Amino acid sequence: MKPTDVQDPDYFHKVVDCQWACPAHTPVPEYIRLIAQGRFSDAYMVNRRSNVFPGILGRVCDRPCEPACRRGRVEEEPVAICRLKRVAADHRDDIRDRLPTRPEQSNGRRIALIGAGPASLTVANDLAPLGYECTIFEAMHRPGGLMISNIPAFRLPESVLDEEIDYILDMGVELKTNHRIESLKSLLGEGYDAVFVGSGAPKGKDLQIEGRDEARDNIHIGIDWLESVAFDHIDSIGKRVLIIGVGNTAMDCCRTSKRLGADTVKVMARKPREFFKASPWELEDAEEETVEIIVNHSPKRFVVENGRLTGMEFEVMEYDFDEAGRITNQRITGSTIIPCDDVILAIGQENAFPWIERDLGIEFDKWGVPIVDEATHQSTRDGVFFGGDSAFGPKNIIWAVEHGHQAAISIHKHCEGEALHERLPRGVNLNSAKMGMNEWMYSNSYEGALRRAMPAVELEERFKTLSTEVELGFSAEQIVTEVQRCLNCDVQTVFAAPLCKECDACIDICPVDCLTITANGEEPDLRTRLKAPAANQDQALYVSEPLKDTGRVMIKDENLCVHCGLCAERCPTAAWDMQDSDIFIPHVDDEVKGVAAE
Repeated sequence: MKPTDVQDPDYFHKVVDCQWACPAHTPVPEYIRLIAQGRFSDAYMVNRRSNVFPGILGRVCDRPCEPACRRGRVEEEPVAICRLKRVAADHRDDIRDRLPTRPEQSNGRRIALIGAGPASLTVANDLAPLGYECTIFEAMHRPGGLMISNIPAFRLPESVLDEEIDYILDMGVELKTNHRIESLKSLLGEGYDAVFVGSGAPKGKDLQIEGRDEARDNIHIGIDWLESVAFDHIDSIGKRVLIIGVGNTAMDCCRTSKRLGADTVKVMARKPREFFKASPWELEDAEEETVEIIVNHSPKRFVVENGRLTGMEFEVMEYDFDEAGRITNQRITGSTIIPCDDVILAIGQENAFPWIERDLGIEFDKWGVPIVDEATHQSTRDGVFFGGDSAFGPKNIIWAVEHGHQAAISIHKHCEGEALHERLPRGVNLNSAKMGMNEWMYSNSYEGALRRAMPAVELEERFKTLSTEVELGFSAEQIVTEVQRCLNCDVQTVFAAPLCKECDACIDICPVDCLTITANGEEPDLRTRLKAPAANQDQALYVSEPLKDTGRVMIKDENLCVHCGLCAERCPTAAWDMQDSDIFIPHVDDEVKGVAAE
């Protein structure tokens, strides 16, 4: 194998698994170290740079970072990354004086943003401080999009939502609520320099089976029903409720039903649990609140008696699987009727663009989704951009934020007449973490502590109001151990081949057997010759330059390394060093500075 190119920023970025997995590339270890030092406001600002909504996402993020966490390779549970984000938000000081502000002089560019959800708000957050005149058009009476209409207050208090949205609006962003855009052609005729569509995927999927029309009064579309609850249009539900679907929306529906008076709530799943779309913690929270989840039941018909919904009939399914866990065959083994008073359908969401005329040069695919460049977020019409669920279908808030960051760069380049694809590259800066003999700028001691459980409101208290937040958050004292569980994966092991004497000291002391000195070869062969065979193809092998004494190479399996620094402490020639990697992820303000520097 060729020596590893450590100048490639993505090499070390990928080693920081949590940051790599985060769509917005939040530097997780950095903000956790700041929390460990009690620097909550600094940690909040580090978060806000990338994810914009630390208080919101600290409660409701889909947490792609946590399954990637390296801690999960040495213990059962990852670091509570998401909840530590909330710690920074809960314990910060007033940070308004640290936020970017709108310049006194506008740059004369007018940007229209459709929908006041996380994608549009992120675009405004990035562009307003640069002098852009941003106007957000929102169909509802308040901003937030699905964050306010579809995430219940017992998970996300409105005060948290309002505060972080206000940070953006206070930058001079104009918000027009109760202002539904009925025609994109008309909006384009108002002379905006660019239009960003962040209207979400507002159409819930229906289930057209026998009995649907007769039972319409007691069958609800999940996202519409949650919106009606959020805005006080619905305040009750039947005693026996069935939820069809097992995504995160279904979990919000079933838990909300309990708070509106349902005695029994059953979530009906067509497939086994390993195929559920809902996050594991969402399922756990629902089951803790006595929601029953029933697998392998496929809806067949709504049972209607004397014009009233009385139940649903389901086909009972059975599946065969291959070695990879994929379904190879399915069969119906019978049917059953489950009584109910109301049914909530949470089987997916779709985009809906009746207000976009089809003669504007915006192309749509066969599913009615706009064709959007995944890098620039521009549609097939110049100057019209999409982001969030409206661009690529339902995902989650953190994806919408990243779409907003990238769209903001494109909007700026479009307004400046620059090529949209010519963007600043990512970068990496490495600085030694050494502070003295065997002393580092970070704590490299291994804490074998278990993940801290989130304190929560007692079960009987949760159902008294819809606005009682279930999770109480962590106190500063409660997270002392949890922050030490972070393995500081952004402090990299860096090797200088000319200094190596092949004494094997680093290999002997490595607690996870990630180091091997061996003859070079092709990757498949090398992976089998390591001290611990490297089976995880998703993580790279580090390969050094040939060592001067024997021509062999130092190999490190990045998948196993826990960044403990013992190799650097033990090495008698300082061939190994621990270096803090700062991954540069460019935003639109960096693009502006880059242009100015030229």
